[in-house]
Amino acid sequence: MSPRSPSVNEELRRRSRERLLQATVELVAERGYEATTLADIADRAGAARGLVSYYFPGKRQLLQSAVHRLMHRTLAAALEREPRTDDGRELLARAIDAILGLAREQPLLMRTHMAGILSAEGFVQCPEQQRLAELLRGAVAAYGSESVDTDYPMLRALLMGAVFAALLPGAPMPAARLRAELFQRYGLDWELGVPPDGEPPGGTLPHGTRAA
Repeated sequence: MSPRSPSVNEELRRRSRERLLQATVELVAERGYEATTLADIADRAGAARGLVSYYFPGKRQLLQSAVHRLMHRTLAAALEREPRTDDGRELLARAIDAILGLAREQPLLMRTHMAGILSAEGFVQCPEQQRLAELLRGAVAAYGSESVDTDYPMLRALLMGAVFAALLPGAPMPAARLRAELFQRYGLDWELGVPPDGEPPGGTLPHGTRAA
């Protein structure tokens, strides 16, 4: 049997890593972080236990990469869904709704992710996070930012703050209220993106008006 080519080996490694990331999302969403072991993740992914350590230094880093992958894939689907558009206001609205939607649909997973970012290990730089950043930066650029390097970190911080507020145990803020605040800041009409049922709480800025 001929040895596999480097490109085939690279593809097999990519698929193994993808399976580990997907298994992590599934298990943590089902059981929680503490009840999920690296052995569980390897079993769910159909991978050897040692392969987890080969790709990731620990469970916390694995989880962050897995959630960043989920966020990237969710955001990409939102930005590319039909009808396709180049309207920067619509793209920014879709980006906001995609991230807030994950807080609503995956509360345990996203709460665990936020706790990990605030832990001693801090924020993990990984390929999944870089892909997520590229999409968010693209939305900021399409919106018309004159300084993406300044405005992208602000959008990221605002989205992280909104997710944290939506998931705060004992005192969560309504997602519609958080959406309204973000839309008002960026001068986005409530009807853009994927609006929830009902009128915007407190209203949003008129069409064509951007917050200072």
